[in-house]
Amino acid sequence: MPIRRFGCHKSLVSRSETPKLSYGYSKMNVSRNGYRVFSANSSTASAQLAKKITERLGVELGKAVVYQEGNAETRVDVKESVRGQDIFIIQTIPRDVNTAIMELLIMAYALKTSCAKNIIGVIPYFPYSKQCKMRKRGSIVCKLLASMLAKAGLTHIITMDLHQKEIQGFFSFPVDNLRASPFLIQYIQEEIPDYRNAVIVAKSPSAAKRAQSYSERLRLGLAVLHGAAHNLESSMGDGPTSPPPARFNAGHTGLELPPNTVSRSRVPFPGIELPMMMAKEKPPITVVGDVGGRIAIIVDDIIDDVQEFVAAAEILKERGAYKIYIMATHGLLSAEAPRLIEESAIDEVVVTNTVPHEVQKLQCPKIKTVDVSMILAEAIRRIHNGESMAYLFRNIAVDD
Repeated sequence: MPIRRFGCHKSLVSRSETPKLSYGYSKMNVSRNGYRVFSANSSTASAQLAKKITERLGVELGKAVVYQEGNAETRVDVKESVRGQDIFIIQTIPRDVNTAIMELLIMAYALKTSCAKNIIGVIPYFPYSKQCKMRKRGSIVCKLLASMLAKAGLTHIITMDLHQKEIQGFFSFPVDNLRASPFLIQYIQEEIPDYRNAVIVAKSPSAAKRAQSYSERLRLGLAVLHGAAHNLESSMGDGPTSPPPARFNAGHTGLELPPNTVSRSRVPFPGIELPMMMAKEKPPITVVGDVGGRIAIIVDDIIDDVQEFVAAAEILKERGAYKIYIMATHGLLSAEAPRLIEESAIDEVVVTNTVPHEVQKLQCPKIKTVDVSMILAEAIRRIHNGESMAYLFRNIAVDD
């Protein structure tokens, strides 16, 4: 019996008649490579950075609705299919930090249950990053938040200038910690007249490494402030327990006594001598370095409560600095920060747009903004395409 071969016959439709798909670079919700970008912010002001990033990528924001119900519960409705896609959630942190966190967690979980392939959180300012150390009987909240994000379904995070680089160890998935220093250095070179006559200032010894990185790349001098007017964070406690008393009775140590032994609490017994715990006492604030007749540029990662910066500016003015700039990545600028800046000796405060601060800018014209959407958009593109991130960290020092 002849063997019949079953195969694919040539198509009756010629190549010229085959329909062509046009991708182009016009804005669309899905790129031809299969990724989408969502914003988890319910407020319009907080979504401005997401719009700038999507404009640079040439895509539109994913269709989703994030809102607060009448009982203050957060609800997220994803309005399009995300199955098998790489999803990027851009979440900026406004003043209502806890609401923003819940919006991010709920959206990530909604995308996870909708069968998204990868869920990458783009969180330029990572909240609770200052609570990354044990403070007596407190807790490491940053570690808790990292666990919550992983449980919600995130598989990767893009952030910028973590308060402590060791925070990356809290996560069970990759973390790309981008740097804003190239943008701030460019601002110094282009917007500060006679910046060659400037000196980079660290407002505390703990910020000296960051200031040294700036000074080396700008070829400028370095000064460090030291004293009681700053570094309040380190004085909050040294560890998870309070200092023990200088003397205690061995009869109350909980040790089991031999049989037929009289309790030592009734018999005089010398206690164990411990060294006295000396209390910290900081010297008056001083400036290590020459700032006389120069422009002082204070660099830091976060500017929130500006009282330390105002006190530092007054000292620098007394030491002869004729202009004072503050450069910081995250401009939280809480409470009365705009008014205090306006009334202080500070000439200009330069921050990036990782945190929305348009209201503060209206209250204080000294506040200037540097746009970092370019590097965030490039990070999204490279991660999705599987390209190396090394280009975004070129000429970046380890201590930056």
